[in-house]
Amino acid sequence: MKKSALVSLTVSALATTTVLALLIGNNPAVASTELGAPGLVASNFKDGALSAPIAEEACTLTNGDETTCYRVTVTGQPVGTKIGPFCPTTTSTSAANAGIWLDGSKIYNVDGAFILDLSEIYGDAKWKLYDDSGNVNVTDTKEAFQGAARPDVQEEYKYHCVEGKYEWTTTGAAVPISMLVPKTPIKAASSTTTRGVDLGVTTNGLVIAASAPVDAILSAYTIAAFDDCGAHFNPGEGYHMHAYTNCEGAAYGSSISDENAETSLIGYALDGVAIFAPLASNTSIELDECNGRTTEADGYHYYAQSPEKNLVVKCLMGATAIDDSKPTGFGPPPPPGAPATGSTTTDFNLLGAGVAALVTGLSLAAILVVRKRKKKAKVD
Repeated sequence: MKKSALVSLTVSALATTTVLALLIGNNPAVASTELGAPGLVASNFKDGALSAPIAEEACTLTNGDETTCYRVTVTGQPVGTKIGPFCPTTTSTSAANAGIWLDGSKIYNVDGAFILDLSEIYGDAKWKLYDDSGNVNVTDTKEAFQGAARPDVQEEYKYHCVEGKYEWTTTGAAVPISMLVPKTPIKAASSTTTRGVDLGVTTNGLVIAASAPVDAILSAYTIAAFDDCGAHFNPGEGYHMHAYTNCEGAAYGSSISDENAETSLIGYALDGVAIFAPLASNTSIELDECNGRTTEADGYHYYAQSPEKNLVVKCLMGATAIDDSKPTGFGPPPPPGAPATGSTTTDFNLLGAGVAALVTGLSLAAILVVRKRKKKAKVD
């Protein structure tokens, strides 16, 4: 190969490497910036919330930083709060004896009246989860729960209100969930949400899950009821949280709007940033795109979104740790065709496509150089 062709190919390879580094975020020319968040504090977790003491371990962040992280493992069994109830037993069951439902736009009491009103709420006459005697179809066995609490609901468990318990999970007990978070929260190149990946942990021992797959649930004419604490069961992760309600159900509403006041700490996000309870919906306090702000007392922190949003952590401003023990994320996968939730600026499917295109382009360039060389040899 002539020197000019070799130089051209080398330049192409270097350009590809540079673009890949920029895409992945591992650009050594850009200095890492701390978010100004205090980071996770072990003493903030309630007694009994952790399966093991919080430990430090070496880790690599998504921006390429090699640093120190905390390994946090929650029990999956809440400290100090009551689990359930979830589904109403009849069409006359009161809100006090049932849980809630949230669909991304509104939060409902899952009482008997709600079950009767489903066809009107969702504009479809097929909605009927009860028999002629007013008894609600509820998943009341392990088989029924596991057949319904999945993206592809088994046919015989459609038209059910879905609820579970620890005995019906894959392990038959509370499921400890492990999370690796940076010891010092580092600002990411852009805010991100992540499909199908758990977004944090609560200080009372639960995992904060990504959005519940509402579209998949409703398309099967099921209601995966939450209890008044905004949590419910699935077979893989057990009992987990999708909304913060302070266990007040559909009646929840924060009244904190004074800029000198503060809501309570409820947990930590995947990037190590503290999560506080929601502010009032009509607050004048200005928050950033991820519902975060910096105060003198608490540094940078997030506020949980209001319960009906079906997403506690709106997005992440910090870099997250690459956890080799969970190569595909540690939450349940999204249902087929489910869109990303929140404001996503990092899409790894798009990244993969970009990498593939770059590699293909590099390969084609090499082939063209070789062909040109052969053609030149024939002419000579």
